[in-house]
Amino acid sequence: QLVESGGGLVQAGASLSLSCVASGPSFDDYAMAWVRQAPGKPRDFVAVISWSGRTTDYLDSVKGRFTISRDDAKNTVYLRMNSLKHEDTGDYYCAALRDSASAGYIFQSRKSKFDIWGQGTQVTVSS
Repeated sequence: QLVESGGGLVQAGASLSLSCVASGPSFDDYAMAWVRQAPGKPRDFVAVISWSGRTTDYLDSVKGRFTISRDDAKNTVYLRMNSLKHEDTGDYYCAALRDSASAGYIFQSRKSKFDIWGQGTQVTVSS
């Protein structure tokens, strides 16, 4: 089970941090992702972190602004979002995939394989 928190309403240019707590064993066997769904649009993967935490990958539009990280001792993955833009608005979901590949490979080739999802947390960025 994945439970997200940290969403809210912020102004453009502000920062926000999301958290996702996982329950169950072997959290450190899983690659983790943050996925965004804007109103009326399909889901977009915005960030992926490998099971080891050593590799990450991002959607081009968030590179340099968003940072994904994980703390396996707390079974938690984070998304730090800086310089938020109106187009970052959406529901943010945490997802997990039991996979040992690099974040880059997963981002490019295995996004459809993520099979554990949280309920989401809403982020609204006012312009």
